[in-house]
Amino acid sequence: MNDMLDPFDYKEPRCSQCGGESFYYPDRETPEESVPVDRVIRKIDALFDKNDYAEAGRLLEFWQEEARRLKDLRGELSIESELMGYYRKTGNREKGMKSVERGLELIRVLGMEESVSAATVYLNAATALKAFGNAERAVSLYLETEKIYEKELPGNDVRFGGLYNNFALALVDLKRYEQAENYYKKALSVMEKAEHGEADTAITYVNMAHLYETWKGDEDLVSACMDKAAELLDSPSLPRNGYYAFVCSKCAPSFGYFGYFLKDAELKKRAEEIYARA
Repeated sequence: MNDMLDPFDYKEPRCSQCGGESFYYPDRETPEESVPVDRVIRKIDALFDKNDYAEAGRLLEFWQEEARRLKDLRGELSIESELMGYYRKTGNREKGMKSVERGLELIRVLGMEESVSAATVYLNAATALKAFGNAERAVSLYLETEKIYEKELPGNDVRFGGLYNNFALALVDLKRYEQAENYYKKALSVMEKAEHGEADTAITYVNMAHLYETWKGDEDLVSACMDKAAELLDSPSLPRNGYYAFVCSKCAPSFGYFGYFLKDAELKKRAEEIYARA
């Protein structure tokens, strides 16, 4: 069976930048220069829109080294968070685990364990851990992320949707199916109300189809989920951008797997056309 689709294969959460010299640099070793994180992330997003993963990786690793050379701990944390996703997407477990451990270490060094910025890194780290076969440890970080989000964010914040969907994927790996279903439903309740949330909602329905096949073997539930995902991906209001192309290319094999061969081919074609224009 195909792996369930992980929306954070492309749509990585960002490590927000907080102010305060003493907050970020408790040892008072303030760097003379810093990494231009916002500019780097914009460039990485543009490369992902063109499906150019090789150049994205080269750029991230360059700025990782620069951050370390400059002793810019805040900048390094942001780059490590991005690299967690990049190495997961490219299947580099060794480097991915190094970025996870370094990111978690930097959170401790910077004394920011309870911040939303830390929760963003926990989420990226958990998603990498899940992909690299450590769902148990991933769940503990998802729980920590959830605790911080519930304390610091409004309940309708779209970041909850990504958290719930990824949390459910880890729970499926652990065969905690009922809990996974509950988290998928919580993800739907957030993303269905979000502007342009159709693509992420479709991802959740595709994941639920795989869940219901594995857990219940219920063809009717599977079909209902896949039909809903197809309807959402056809929504005329969805921007036809790089993220849409990515979602189409990742959802397509699931449509083929469940016998929706025309939709499989159609989604692949849509993705190819968008990447060709980028």
